[in-house]
Amino acid sequence: MKAIPSSELIINSDGTVFHLHIKPSELADNIILVGDPGRVELVSSFFESKEFMRSSREFVTVTGKYRGKRITVLSTGIGTDNIDIVLNELDALANIDFETRLPKEKKRRLKILRIGTSGSIQPDIPLGSFVLSHISVGCDGLLNWYEGREKVTIRAMEEAFVKHVEWLPNLPAPYFAKASNLLIDALKDFTIPGVTISAPGFYAPQGRVLRLPLAMPSMISKFESFRYEKYKITNFEMEGSAIAGLSALLGHDAATVCCIIANRYAKESETNYQPFIKKLIELSLDRI
Repeated sequence: MKAIPSSELIINSDGTVFHLHIKPSELADNIILVGDPGRVELVSSFFESKEFMRSSREFVTVTGKYRGKRITVLSTGIGTDNIDIVLNELDALANIDFETRLPKEKKRRLKILRIGTSGSIQPDIPLGSFVLSHISVGCDGLLNWYEGREKVTIRAMEEAFVKHVEWLPNLPAPYFAKASNLLIDALKDFTIPGVTISAPGFYAPQGRVLRLPLAMPSMISKFESFRYEKYKITNFEMEGSAIAGLSALLGHDAATVCCIIANRYAKESETNYQPFIKKLIELSLDRI
């Protein structure tokens, strides 16, 4: 087996991985991902002790202990392109020897939970509720760049979705990635099961119109009316598909849970959602 070249895995002079700027020894097996760097402080405020805080661009990291369990909380910024960086570098920290640049024989299996905010597209999902993405729909195309994506996605559901919504051929092929059963079981008592669209943008990719019209004007209604077996599309966010898909390919347990702060069907929103997020963080820390 050949060593991974320095151009492919960039290790900083202080022994940290290129973007995240943390060392292998600083990474816990239990990881909370948040989009907003400011939310790292909120999550880590529940820790009884902290080992360090590191900041590099939008990536802010704290590792500490919550009720005796070691946890790393890390901000990713917005979008699946950032998730491509975060997931690959987390796996490198866990499963590549930085001295030899060779994959380790014994692999660490990380537990990764994204805590975020989201807008629902079903009328029966109230503001302030928590949706756990049992399936994430990648409209970003990221997972299509990786060999083996069909091993961790649901092809029949993809085909039914493409047909129902009349998916445009010039858009990236959507992929349906399933969350870890381990995390689904751990969080099922306080969450609504969801099928979540991971959009590659906040405006047109989520059906919002300002000055530019949509290429798919009826996308919201088609998403809302899609049904496959027991499943229906529940909500929008922007990172979960890449987290679920890449984690499955790499052999980690991952899921996304979001607080609903807007209902696109009812055209309602809740700007004072911080108390809901705080409750979601505490419940999630207890389960992970």
